[in-house]
Amino acid sequence: MHKAFPVLAIAAIAAPLSAAEVQIQAQNPVVELTVNEVVRSAPDVAQIGAGVTTRAPTAQAAVRMNADAMDRLIARLKDLGIARKDIQTSNFNLNPQYNYNRETGEQTFSGYNVNNQVNVKLRDLKRSGEVLDALVAAGANNIYGPNFMLEDDMKAKDVARGNAFKRGRQMAEQYARMAGYGNVKLLEVSESFQSYGPVPVMERAITVSGSSADAATPIEPGEVGTGVQITVKYEMQ
Repeated sequence: MHKAFPVLAIAAIAAPLSAAEVQIQAQNPVVELTVNEVVRSAPDVAQIGAGVTTRAPTAQAAVRMNADAMDRLIARLKDLGIARKDIQTSNFNLNPQYNYNRETGEQTFSGYNVNNQVNVKLRDLKRSGEVLDALVAAGANNIYGPNFMLEDDMKAKDVARGNAFKRGRQMAEQYARMAGYGNVKLLEVSESFQSYGPVPVMERAITVSGSSADAATPIEPGEVGTGVQITVKYEMQ
């Protein structure tokens, strides 16, 4: 998967640049290309957000209820073999709640909501459905994900970078030939990265019989993409 946007320009004497910029002079036409390359690979980790929202008449009671629920949730994660280093609190908030009367326009205080959220890194992707079901059974009423990714994407970036750079030079050479030149000289290169993930499949399985337990929620990790975008400038020679 790639896109390229060529821009041809004749080099000219530029005005003085800031200290952070490098001024490159060229005598011949310059071709500037932006090239995107994406490398697809199987993910090796997944991130799941799980939390509990509780409501009580007082802030103290709501916090206490939430703490008890989160203790059960985290204990269940540990029972599933999730390491402590892979469980991280990502959000905690306490907010007053009001009921709104549309007829009178009045607001009536109804209690306090507490939301506590943890991010869980799952390293055994085959257990994704099992973990999601266990979180719900343990009391989680907020679940996000799973988001699949590569824990170390350096190799994928290296491949994408190499593909993008090779294609950029090939395209620059093609433009040079069309313009009547025989070669190109690299003047500048810059890059940025993007990550692309699949839309997870999260469809609840149907119970086979009243005596049998529900099957685990089916989850398909698919592939994730690691993308590199480079911008290259070549002088035609």
